[in-house]
Amino acid sequence: MSEPFLHFTKQGAGPPLLLLHGNGEDGSYFVHQMGAFSLHYTVYAIDTRGHGLSPRGDAPFTMAQFAQDLLDFMDEEHLGRANILGFSDGANIALTFALAHRNRVDRLILNGGNLFPSGVKFWIQLPIVLGYWAASLFAKASPKARQHAEILGLMVKEPHIDPQALKKLYIPTLVIVGTRDMIRDSHTLQIAGSLPLGRLEIIVGDHFIAAKNPDAFNEAVAAFLADTRSDI
Repeated sequence: MSEPFLHFTKQGAGPPLLLLHGNGEDGSYFVHQMGAFSLHYTVYAIDTRGHGLSPRGDAPFTMAQFAQDLLDFMDEEHLGRANILGFSDGANIALTFALAHRNRVDRLILNGGNLFPSGVKFWIQLPIVLGYWAASLFAKASPKARQHAEILGLMVKEPHIDPQALKKLYIPTLVIVGTRDMIRDSHTLQIAGSLPLGRLEIIVGDHFIAAKNPDAFNEAVAAFLADTRSDI
């Protein structure tokens, strides 16, 4: 059997829990989650295509492709179903995946995700857009600029998820954000309110609560995963 395309680290035993990092990061973002969650789960911290130690490949750099990569990864690892925790763009990948392959997801944790680019606060999104334009100008002459433009382009152009589609997603889902998150409050409320089995958790901190307030973050996620009620 060939080696998996996506690089990952694995720890623990029990039901699978997949961790998906944000834009421009890698699986090491979850350094404070691996040990905590591996006590009860087999935890996989995955590097997205073109991030960390995962190769870029030739396929499109899109949320849809990342979701397909995740499906391929689960098949390669013989994971029929899994809990999936995604942060930022990782949350967008997780949601895109769940909408396409809901039979492969047990529970979903969406940390700081958005349905479309305008879900990000304007003062955060503006420099991202300007940086994307600047990097795009030099993309043909500079491989580094091209890579930078591709990374920023994900936040400028994607995701594009129909809020109405969430109303048909009957998967227990935790929507978790920081009190000072870069995602608009109204947008987070829209996501949580559109999910039939959605639950909203707000943790003190900014967008990076898993890294900066890990005890509170891990406690909220662990309680959600341990809650066996079907109508949460």
